[in-house]
Amino acid sequence: MYVGAAVAVWLFDVASPSGVAWLRCLGAALILLAWRRPGRAAWRGRPLLLAAVFGVVTAGMNVVFYEAVARLPLGTAVALEFTGPVVVAAAGTRGRRDVAALALVAVGVVCIADVQLRGSPAGVAFALAAAAAWACYILLGRKVALDGNGIDSLAVGFAVATVLLSPLALGTQAVWAAPDLLVLGVGVGLLSTVVPYALDQVVLRRVGQARFAVLLALLPVTATVAGFLVLGQVPRPLEILGILAVVGGVAVRSRDNGAVREPP
Repeated sequence: MYVGAAVAVWLFDVASPSGVAWLRCLGAALILLAWRRPGRAAWRGRPLLLAAVFGVVTAGMNVVFYEAVARLPLGTAVALEFTGPVVVAAAGTRGRRDVAALALVAVGVVCIADVQLRGSPAGVAFALAAAAAWACYILLGRKVALDGNGIDSLAVGFAVATVLLSPLALGTQAVWAAPDLLVLGVGVGLLSTVVPYALDQVVLRRVGQARFAVLLALLPVTATVAGFLVLGQVPRPLEILGILAVVGGVAVRSRDNGAVREPP
């Protein structure tokens, strides 16, 4: 996911962050439609409405996230964005292990973020908007996984979102004149949307929202690593400490072997 985000940062020199997010949505829609070829039932009634809402919310999350990444280091933006999943996980806690895991994750996220508001208030605002959208993504994603058509709904949702958010394509004019950049844009859709979101649908059918949200704590870690390897963004000692805390939180929560709700 965050290798794709790092590639997206390269495209910010020739396209707006919102435009790159739209290219990501377009690429994901084309790949998913070609792969899944949803039947007529997926384009009607309640399944269509659920998929459309999910697609628009997810695409909107990507738009505000890219606006944040354009202003903040990748790992920092993801750490702030992770407050959304933390809230979802907190709402589903039931035992001391859950609380301990969330405490470790929260400490880790704060350490990784280490953000000063005077640096980029707009970046912080966009990242927090992405956090709210991410919380909605988890809630809607669970519903799509259990009550919708799974990955077929992803294809329909991103197709609808691509059309509804098409005005953002105005920020991508330079990309269409360079085939290599266009391939990169579609590649971002594959790396950051098709692969991880399809896997999310598989996971969300087998685990609860709270466990899924805590497992997402690994994402600030992978974002920091990707930022270092691809963009040369070197983590500071406090961020490294935060990574260790996040991993510890995931390990504590993952030991829970409680009953798993099977898909209907």
